[in-house]
Amino acid sequence: MNMFKKRNLYIALLFISLLGLAFVQYQYLKIGLNLAKLQFNSNLGKVSGDIAYGLQSKNQLTFLLGSALKRDASYFTLSVDSIQDASSYYLNDYITEKLVNNGIDTDFSYTLHTKDSAFYLQSPKKFNAKYNVESYPIELNGYLSQLLGKRLVLELHFKNLNTYFLSKLNSYTLPSFLFILGICIAVVWVLRTFYWQRRVITTTNEFINNLTHELKTPVFSIGLATKILDETAEENQKPVLGMIRQQVKRLSVHIDKVLELGSLEAEKKVLKLEKVDFRPYLINLCKEFSTLVTIEKATFHYRIQDGKFVVNTEVFHLENAINNILDNAKKYADHPVIQLNASVKNNALVIEVLDNGRGIPINDQKKIFLKYYRVTGKESSVIKGYGLGLSYVKKVVEKHKGKVVMESVVGKGTKVTLLIPLCNE
Repeated sequence: MNMFKKRNLYIALLFISLLGLAFVQYQYLKIGLNLAKLQFNSNLGKVSGDIAYGLQSKNQLTFLLGSALKRDASYFTLSVDSIQDASSYYLNDYITEKLVNNGIDTDFSYTLHTKDSAFYLQSPKKFNAKYNVESYPIELNGYLSQLLGKRLVLELHFKNLNTYFLSKLNSYTLPSFLFILGICIAVVWVLRTFYWQRRVITTTNEFINNLTHELKTPVFSIGLATKILDETAEENQKPVLGMIRQQVKRLSVHIDKVLELGSLEAEKKVLKLEKVDFRPYLINLCKEFSTLVTIEKATFHYRIQDGKFVVNTEVFHLENAINNILDNAKKYADHPVIQLNASVKNNALVIEVLDNGRGIPINDQKKIFLKYYRVTGKESSVIKGYGLGLSYVKKVVEKHKGKVVMESVVGKGTKVTLLIPLCNE
């Protein structure tokens, strides 16, 4: 699976997870609404019992309500309409008290009427027909029914109960929706940053590719010129020309390395692994490096175990990776002393490169294989580089299904170990 498919898979998984989270939250909300409704009905049942019990016997409120329903003003100095208005307000306050005492604090209205609506009393508040109104009847027995000689019903009306239930759940649902919104914003920001970085990397790679292609022409010209000069050169000049050719070859390899690194990061299959005995190539590489460091006044020793090193590899890239490590080993010491050991252990080719350089701090060891990362210090300003070498090494070794291990002590030196799985012959 290439990087593009993996990225799309992760993005799809992320959005599916968000949708799943939203769906689960919706289901919890439905359950919460149902529980709120059950609790409301339970509380309303208690309210109904309290109201029916309070209006069962004769008292000031029931006497006033009876006079209002019968339109009897003989016991009052007020008009019938005034008695009815007063009764509506007193009954409204009475019902409000019972509702609040049982945990219900939403708007309501009511009607007090007989079954045939011969006697009728309405609450001061009236709901518009556009509201979703639910009604709960309470049958009243006792004094008022006996007074009127008819069955009496107090009908409570509540508007938009779902909105009321939601308001009760806001302390739970609102933070959940805010968290989901926060996750969505963070995801969008991460994706936007990711695509912006991909565009920057793509632009950078295009620039590097163009630059390295342009460098190939002068490198080829220098190589061609040294071949021409070699035909007429004197014997004492040929070692110098040989060194020029070797360095031109190394420069060409470095150019190819930069190009191939971009391909490796794009997950292109640029490595064609083949079963090869790598020992002869490793010996030749060590001999060439030994010649080079002799000229640069460095010390290099190598010890390669006898036998075959049969691995699945692309020789070009594995050689480049080892050359990178050797090149780093001689850069960071005043009088470089480098040792390469190669052996077979636990069905793996183990290549160790040890040096007596300045060493790498522990914090930097975790980042040293990142692309473009360089250890800060005086030597980093003197020794030029782009932080690509070890990143390239790590990618090449990983393509070989191996791993790179670094051990370093500041002031004493560094050991880099490559572990490449052997082939079963």
